[in-house]
Amino acid sequence: MTQVCFRNCKCPAKIPTNLACDPIRLRSRPACDPVPPAIPSHLVNLDLRTYPRVLQPTMSTVMEITSGAQWELLLAAVPASTLLVVSFHAPWAAPCAQMATVLSTLAAEYPVTEPPSTVWASINAEELSEISEAYDVTAVPFLVLLRNGQAIETVSGSSAVKVRTAIETHARIDGKAPSTASATNGIEYTGGPPKEDQGTVDPEKHKDELFKRLEHLVKAAPVMLFMKGTPSSPQCGFSRQMVAILRENSVKYGFFNILADDEVRQGLKEYAEWPTYPQLWMDGELVGGLDIVKEELGNSEDFFKPYSVSGSADAAAA
Repeated sequence: MTQVCFRNCKCPAKIPTNLACDPIRLRSRPACDPVPPAIPSHLVNLDLRTYPRVLQPTMSTVMEITSGAQWELLLAAVPASTLLVVSFHAPWAAPCAQMATVLSTLAAEYPVTEPPSTVWASINAEELSEISEAYDVTAVPFLVLLRNGQAIETVSGSSAVKVRTAIETHARIDGKAPSTASATNGIEYTGGPPKEDQGTVDPEKHKDELFKRLEHLVKAAPVMLFMKGTPSSPQCGFSRQMVAILRENSVKYGFFNILADDEVRQGLKEYAEWPTYPQLWMDGELVGGLDIVKEELGNSEDFFKPYSVSGSADAAAA
C-alpha cells in the first residue's frame, strides 16, 4: 500500500483526487481555543453545568476533536471496554475527504449503546500535532484503534477494506462482524484492484504496477522530496541539508521516507534513472539531488518562488 508523507511549511498543498493513498508530515498552526467543545453526554459523565446534555443519536457519528483538552476529556470518559476509533486527517488532502466518507458510513452501522461499544473521533493532524506525534502519525489518512487507552491497531492509507476489517475485527463482541445491509457496500479507495498473491505475480506486471504507483507518488504534491527519514528526523546529512533549503525558501512540499518502503526506495532509482537520495521532484519531473538543487538556486534565487508561501500568495492576489 502506497504511503505518501507530507510536510507543509506554511499553507496547504493540493493533492490529485485520483491518488488513493496519501499523505503527510505536518506544519504548525496557531493554537486552538483552549476551551473544548462539548462532548456528547452519552460518552462522558461530566459536570452538566459545563457540558449541557445532548440527545443521543440512534447511530454513532464521528466527532471532530479540536483541542488537546477535548481529547484528554474524551480519553478519560471512554469506558475501558469501548473501542475508540480515531482518524487523523488533513483538510486539504483528497484521500482524507474520501476516508471521512468511509468512516461516517461505517460509524452509522454501529448503534449508540450504554456503555458505548464504539466511539468515533477525527483529529486534524496538523493543528493538533502533539497528539499526532504521540501516535507516530507521519502520514494521513491514519487510523488508530484504541481500547482502555492503548493503541491496539493502526491503519495507514486510504484502503476502505483495510479500515473496515480492522474496525470490525476489534469491535465485534460475539465473534461476528456487524450484519447490517450496508456491511458489504463500502467504497474501495485503493486506486486499483487488490494485488495478487506474491507467489503468482508476474515480474513484468509487478514492475508495471510499481511504476504506476511511483508515477502517482512523484505527483502527490507540486514539490515532492524523497528522503531518508522525515523532516523532523532526517537520517542522513544530505537529506537534512535538503530540508533546510526547502524551509529557508518557505517551500510547501510533500515528502516520502524511503527508509519505510524498500520497494519504493529501489524502484524509484530505476524509474527516475537516478541512483541516490535525496531526490527532489517538481510538478512530477525530477530535479535531482542536493548538488543539483544548490546549482539551480545558484543560477536563480527565484527557483523555488512559484512553490513558496509568498509565491502562492502573489499568484492568488494576481
